[in-house]
Amino acid sequence: MSALGSLAVILSGSLCLGLLFALFRFLHNIWWTPVRVQRLMRSQGIEGPSFRLITGNAKEIRKMRKEAMSRPMTDISHKILSRIQPHVDSWTKKYGTSFLFWLGPQAQLIVSEPEMIKEILNDKDKNYPKTDVQDYVKKLIGGGLVTSEGEKWFKMRKLANFAFNGENLKKMIPAMVASVEMMLARWKKHCGNEIDVYDEFRILTSDVISRTAFGSSYLEGKDIFDMLGKLAMLAVKNFFKIRLPGIRYSSYNLQFPA
Repeated sequence: MSALGSLAVILSGSLCLGLLFALFRFLHNIWWTPVRVQRLMRSQGIEGPSFRLITGNAKEIRKMRKEAMSRPMTDISHKILSRIQPHVDSWTKKYGTSFLFWLGPQAQLIVSEPEMIKEILNDKDKNYPKTDVQDYVKKLIGGGLVTSEGEKWFKMRKLANFAFNGENLKKMIPAMVASVEMMLARWKKHCGNEIDVYDEFRILTSDVISRTAFGSSYLEGKDIFDMLGKLAMLAVKNFFKIRLPGIRYSSYNLQFPA
């Protein structure tokens, strides 16, 4: 066999090995790891809906949310979990206050027991590190308290505590009152008509932030707030896209109805 033929055989063999390794890694991440995690969690008493290949429980969640949003809100009360997160409400009743479900191959652990939440957040926080956020989320919210850990988080939390201590918050009250008075003045113009409360409180929140943090107002920074709102919507849509190992964006788009 010529040297060229030997080289071709070596290259072909290397390519086959590379493809086999990639396939093994793909199956390991997309199937074996979720199945193993589910088995381990169940052995510790954490139940939940069964993992389904590729989509996890995404289709079930989408179906439940669609059904919940299609029903009219005849009973106005604070019990809205069954409407905004029907999968959490349904699975809590079925599996208990702690359960596991899946968005694609990613496990999602729901914990709603106060003592366990306290343990996670306060007593043993180092045992429960934050998950890595997607790049688009980092670009939207930056490297703040939500995404930081360790020494960086400690320093930022210390600064935040100083900014939001009681005395500093008292100084913000006049600005907050002014924002509320502006909102109430707008409401008087709609006397007898319906008001979009969600939009009004969104504007109120933006105005309070503008006045207390930047010495401005919502109207002066309206374009910026609108752009931030659009970025947030894009981030939410991307969050519900199932990502497969080795594939940046999959074709299965889990966009929940608003």
